[in-house]
Amino acid sequence: MQAIPLGDAVDEAVTAAPAVAIKGLAKRYASGFEALRDVNLDIQRGEIFGLLGPNGAGKTTLISIICGLVNASDGSVHAAGHDIETDFRAARWHIGLVPQELTTDAFESVWGTVSFSRGLFGRAPNPEHIEQVLRDLSLWDKRNNALRTLSGGMKRRVLIAKALAHEPSILFLDEPTAGVDVELRREMWALVRRLRDRGVTIILTTHYIAEAEEMADRVGVINDGELILVEDTAALMRKLGRKQLTLSLNEPRTALPAGLERHELSLADDGHELVFHYDAHAEHPGIDELLRDLERVGIGFTDLRTSESSLEEIFVNLVTEKPQ
Repeated sequence: MQAIPLGDAVDEAVTAAPAVAIKGLAKRYASGFEALRDVNLDIQRGEIFGLLGPNGAGKTTLISIICGLVNASDGSVHAAGHDIETDFRAARWHIGLVPQELTTDAFESVWGTVSFSRGLFGRAPNPEHIEQVLRDLSLWDKRNNALRTLSGGMKRRVLIAKALAHEPSILFLDEPTAGVDVELRREMWALVRRLRDRGVTIILTTHYIAEAEEMADRVGVINDGELILVEDTAALMRKLGRKQLTLSLNEPRTALPAGLERHELSLADDGHELVFHYDAHAEHPGIDELLRDLERVGIGFTDLRTSESSLEEIFVNLVTEKPQ
């Protein structure tokens, strides 16, 4: 499948500055609610940046401000080197947005709505580009269909096509795989990688760890309106990929015996349980070694179970534990 051409969307302004530069960004509503607090972030050209956070964390608010849909209370945002307030038209020209909501003109055709989106940005007609976008998203056979006749997954594809119609250099995907089937998810991941390879900067919001791990070069964690962590994906996944093995002991213990120091262990439930923390991504997490050592020092157990913190719990821990 051919990569979608970028035309002249990637210009000197893009290459001379971060794709998105955010300084001291805040959003407060009249009620006093702070949706964002002092967000500072540079997103580099050509990277896939994953913005992770639980529902209500501020992900959509941040994207909406960058895309000019919501006004910030404080701070500044530059997109492709252009201030989103003082140079709005130039900044917005570089941005494509795929929103969460399936908002489309029900009676328009697929071809018509995608072509119209291109014209909204002042781009000259380019049927070849529109055709390539539709083919890449498996929409070519549906090009003459009214949007109201499409399935939810097909409508999601149309939203992506509309966002790509004007050849943006920065593409926002707000929870793009929420409610979509496995086939579309895989096609979307492949498309995102092709766009990245052509120099497009991708900002992906999600609350799925696996999705960020699969796609993102770097990940930012946002919670309660604050950007609490920005790291390379591999480093963050090592932190988030921890599991625990809990063993119900035959007899309660007040302390761990000598000989188990090499394992990350703790007692719980008034000494009735032994908890072992390990890296789920490690090739050898150390469970076999732990069980052998327990037998050697004479600690028996009646049951064992594994568990993994939910993403919500992980974010709470990141907020309370100050990131290094």
